[in-house]
Amino acid sequence: MLEKAGAAQAAPGAVLETSGGANQVRVRAYNERLVMSLVRRHAGLSKADIARRSGLSAQTVTVIMRALEGEGLLIRGTPVRGRVGQPSVPMRLNPDAVFSFGLKIGRRSADLVLMDFVGRIRMQVHRTYPYPMPGFLLAFIAEGIAEIEARLTPEERGRIAGIGIAAPFELWSWAEEVGAPQSDMNQWHGVDLQAEIEARVAYPVFLQNDATSACAAELVFGVGPHYPDFIYFFIGSFIGGGVVLNSALFSGRTGTAGAVGSLPVQRRDGKTVQLLKIASIFVLENLLREHGINPETLWYSAEDWVDFGEPLEIWIQDTAAALAQAIVASASVIDFSAAVIDGGFPAWVRERVVVATRAAVKQLDLQGVVLPEIVEGAVGSQARSVGGASLPLFSRYLLDQNVLFKELA
Repeated sequence: MLEKAGAAQAAPGAVLETSGGANQVRVRAYNERLVMSLVRRHAGLSKADIARRSGLSAQTVTVIMRALEGEGLLIRGTPVRGRVGQPSVPMRLNPDAVFSFGLKIGRRSADLVLMDFVGRIRMQVHRTYPYPMPGFLLAFIAEGIAEIEARLTPEERGRIAGIGIAAPFELWSWAEEVGAPQSDMNQWHGVDLQAEIEARVAYPVFLQNDATSACAAELVFGVGPHYPDFIYFFIGSFIGGGVVLNSALFSGRTGTAGAVGSLPVQRRDGKTVQLLKIASIFVLENLLREHGINPETLWYSAEDWVDFGEPLEIWIQDTAAALAQAIVASASVIDFSAAVIDGGFPAWVRERVVVATRAAVKQLDLQGVVLPEIVEGAVGSQARSVGGASLPLFSRYLLDQNVLFKELA
């Protein structure tokens, strides 16, 4: 899970090595990851449940869980009394055992979050800007980490696994759409963001495309367990997305599978354009300006939008019409069980977009198409940050979803 177009770099001292043959240390490390991953996926399991689902012996599971509990990675839940015998004690991930930083770099704002071991955001630092520049962002990362670290105890700081960055690739490509001088955006050429951040922080650094990170967060912490195959749309400054097949991210031959923003759709006037030219927040930004409304409030907080009235409704209807076309086209190629829609906006906006998309789909020619269920994402506006913060956790402690869905049960 969580591959980059390329691959995310392994953290120093990662629990599981992937090179070479098998040995006892590697096998135990793998089994420890398997146990923690199963516990995470099911929000708590007893030793008997883990043995049944993993195929490991009861003795092996007991030894592993005792060790993980001793290290503080697992904690005991409330005993569950059955009809016969001793009560079953579910084990859960300890939320305070491990923390990780997640950085979302957007076209108008950046968010740095501290996430715990079960995916809850504990702290956050937010910045807005007219457009992203390397110098500003590198300074923000260093300052933001220092700000959050200052609010942690030394023991808590010692439990930080790393920092995961969710950023658009080829930032220089969107100068016109974000109203930035091309000369400024060209500064991104040749910037190795991962290396630059590694030089400034004391943690392992991982890098992933922002939309892919959001899709991964939805797979792990959102509706993923309910839908083995889904097409994912995240509406940010520019719409992006991802593809999930057999409960795992599918990145494709070149790592660009799920680049839904490039899908061709028709506008109201019948002209064919890319999906991102309609179903992106920068389009709403321009629409607000045309109606004499200051769009800056879009970027202050994704959860605090106001109802902009007519221009917002126009944008929602246009976005829904374009999304409907994209969903039908996608369903014609792969029999997805769901189309998941989320974005950098409040839940009430997401609900309106989803309702409008369901209505727009009914206006299309659906002969021969089995429509997926069109559903709201469950992670919300922080999906990119959460996906980024997941990278260090999966590198050091957990297994990817492909392994989890090979359970025996």
